[in-house]
Amino acid sequence: MFPEFSMSTKYREKYRGVGFGLTLITGCRNHGNPPGFDQYKRKLLRKMRKRETLAEITARIDTYADFFQSFGFDCPLSQHLKRTVHSGFPRYDLIVDAHFMAEMCAGILVAVTDYDRFDGSLTLDVAEQGEGCAGMGGREFVTQADEIVLRDEKEIVCVLCQGADEKTRVGEDTTHVLFYAYAVPGIESQYLNDGLTIAAETMAEFSGGTIQGIRVYESGRRLI
Repeated sequence: MFPEFSMSTKYREKYRGVGFGLTLITGCRNHGNPPGFDQYKRKLLRKMRKRETLAEITARIDTYADFFQSFGFDCPLSQHLKRTVHSGFPRYDLIVDAHFMAEMCAGILVAVTDYDRFDGSLTLDVAEQGEGCAGMGGREFVTQADEIVLRDEKEIVCVLCQGADEKTRVGEDTTHVLFYAYAVPGIESQYLNDGLTIAAETMAEFSGGTIQGIRVYESGRRLI
């Protein structure tokens, strides 16, 4: 059980060598704050706050910020990093917290979704001008030409610079959790694996879920 995934020809030509990764964890129970989770988060926080590690994370997030700005958007990772450095990881619930920890510890962009809400296989693609997506929280996303988007067989489910859709949003009944991670030009694919491993191992340890795999793709082929 793992999503069928491909990179479109347009994506491979426009964003040659720019990776994408996914991990699926099944049978999850979305505990709010399971025993031992706070200690686990503090351990990861100490590691990411180390001077050399934090400098590397900051540099990667700055790379994302520059890419977002090229399309006229602010990158949320920049503000998330400032808050995390000063105040620690936020506390929402296990699934969302694992998502933030993956982003901040690896310095990459990660989305967390309910796998059961996708319609068919997934394709990483390049948008045309003016395509629409029903964004999370009732927002309406309208794409610019050459924006990176993720599609299922029915519609766009995420616009990299704008956000994920409402359809695949995780909820209290989510049991099959799909995390996916985007690289942008200048971000090496290995960091996608680093972040997704944190997300997957966190869910496996604290939700009772089973990791179905961690896969990273580049130029249309699987690297990991």
